[in-house]
Amino acid sequence: MNTGIVGSGFVGATAAYALVMRGVGRRVVLVDQNRSRAEAEADDIRHAVPFAHPLEITAGDYPDLADCKVVILSAGVGQKPGETRLELLGRNARVFEQVVPSVLQHAPNAVLLVATNPVDVMTHIAAHYAAQFGVPSSRVLGSGTTLDTARFRTIVGRRLNIDPHHIHAYVLGEHGDSEFLPWSLVTVGGIPLEKFCNDGKNSICPEDYAEIEERVRKAAYRIIDGKGATYYGIGSAIARIVEVILQDERSILTVCTPMKEVAGVGNVTVALPNLVGGDGIIETLFPALTQPETEALSASARVVRSVIDELKL
Repeated sequence: MNTGIVGSGFVGATAAYALVMRGVGRRVVLVDQNRSRAEAEADDIRHAVPFAHPLEITAGDYPDLADCKVVILSAGVGQKPGETRLELLGRNARVFEQVVPSVLQHAPNAVLLVATNPVDVMTHIAAHYAAQFGVPSSRVLGSGTTLDTARFRTIVGRRLNIDPHHIHAYVLGEHGDSEFLPWSLVTVGGIPLEKFCNDGKNSICPEDYAEIEERVRKAAYRIIDGKGATYYGIGSAIARIVEVILQDERSILTVCTPMKEVAGVGNVTVALPNLVGGDGIIETLFPALTQPETEALSASARVVRSVIDELKL
C-alpha cells in the first residue's frame, strides 16, 4: 500500500512524517520540483523510522507514483507581495494543470487527496483536470474541514473536561472564514450538547458559541502569526484520511469533493460529512440542520462558487 506526495514543503513533508508515526501503509514517495528538497526530507524522515514504524520513504519522480493507491497533492506557489487572492489562485490552477495529468499518467487508478489551499477551490480544480482522464469526482477529495472539525472537538472537549474522541461535532462549508459550526449536531457521548450541559457540572452556554466559533475560525491565523505556518495539525489530518482510504475503513470525515448541488448552490465543492473508503467518496451525507444553519451552509457554498466562477475553468 503505497502513498505518493507531490509537494515536499511543510505540509507535504509533515504528512509523510505523520504517516510514519501512525504506521500507515508500506511506502511513501515524495515528489517535488526541487528534487534536492524531496531527497532531504525523505532522508530526514527515514531516520525516524527506527523509532516508529517500518515504512519505506523515498524521493522520486512522477513515474515512481505508479503503484500508489493515494496521491496527496500539496504542491503550490506562495503569494507574491501585492498579489491578489484570485491571481494566486490562477497561478496555483496552472500548477495543477501540470501536476494532475502528470500524476494520472502514471497512477491512473489513484485517489487524489488535495491539501493545497484554498482547499475547496483547489479540489474543484483538481477534479476538473482529472475528469479529462475519465476520473470520477468521487476519487478526488480535499482535506476540507477535517482539521477544523478536530479543532472544534478539541475546544469543546477542553471546556467540558472530556476526551475529544467522545465529542461528536462538525465544521461544514468552506475551509475558511465562511465555514460554520452547526451546534445542533454536537453530541457528548451520544447526548445532545444542550441536554448534557443542563445535566452536567461543566457546561457550554449558547452565549459561549460565538467565542468558540471565533477560536476555531481564527486558529490558523494565530498559529501563522506565531510561527509562520501550520503543518502539524493538517499533516496529521492528511495521514488519517490516507489511513481510511488504504484500509477501506468506511469512516465519516468532513472532507470536500465536487457536488452537483449544496443548499441551493450548484456545482460546488465544500466540506460535508462524507463516507470515505478505499475508492474515495462512497456517499455524501446531508445532516438535518436548522434553518439558520442551512442558510449558513448556503452562504458558505456561494463564497466558494463565486471564486470558481472568477477562475473561468
